Amino acid sequence: MKKQLLSGLVAAALTGAMALPVHAQNLAIVNGKPVPKERAETLKQQVERSGRKVTPEMEGQIKEEVIAREIFLQEAQRRGLEASPDYKAQMELARQTILIRELFADEQKKNPVSDEEIKAEYDKFVAANSGKEYKASHILVEKEDEAKAILAEIKKGGKFEDIAKKKSKDPGSGAQGGNLDWAAPGSYVPEFTEAMVKLEKGKTSAPVKSQFGWHIIRLDDVREAQLPKLEDVKPQVSQQLQQQKLAKFQEDLRAKAKVE
Repeated sequence: MKKQLLSGLVAAALTGAMALPVHAQNLAIVNGKPVPKERAETLKQQVERSGRKVTPEMEGQIKEEVIAREIFLQEAQRRGLEASPDYKAQMELARQTILIRELFADEQKKNPVSDEEIKAEYDKFVAANSGKEYKASHILVEKEDEAKAILAEIKKGGKFEDIAKKKSKDPGSGAQGGNLDWAAPGSYVPEFTEAMVKLEKGKTSAPVKSQFGWHIIRLDDVREAQLPKLEDVKPQVSQQLQQQKLAKFQEDLRAKAKVE
């Protein structure tokens, strides 16, 4: 009697042990149909790829989302919507989009940006942006007579910042008293740059004409260019180079393709 009971318990335990992995790999059972845990994991990975951290609370929301999708999916299948031409066309577009995305991800994985490439790109940036930076202010008006009148007002003791706020046609700097902040000389149109770099610190220019109108320029300060360190911009440089490589990959494929 004890042997039979023991055998029955062992058999039940073995049956339960074999059944456990089947349940363990399912997130839920909806209307008798298993919902695999892999669906929730895939959705979780998509959230993480977007840069968001998946919290325990969010995991619960993902589970509910997967279950809701299964419920809606079953109803759509019950109505026979999978056979509709519109559904088939959209599925084909979705298939293409996903496969192309996987192609680009595979290409980036096989051809990653190296530290040497990042350093070389950074060195190019430094070479192009080294030198002096200028902190200038300006007042922009439409006519030369206006500019001359403003310059005369400044020479008589008028405050540059107050005049800029009242009369400058540059909406960005005018509200800031004419302040243009620090910038490389190449940031401005040639006429503006030529006049600005000739000024001594604290001095104001004669009226300068450009495509925007007439400028009264004051040079507030000069310094050596303040460039970020490689470590501070490495992620941005890497991303930029990845985009460039991917664009080159796409161009090469287009060039090799025979399109008739």
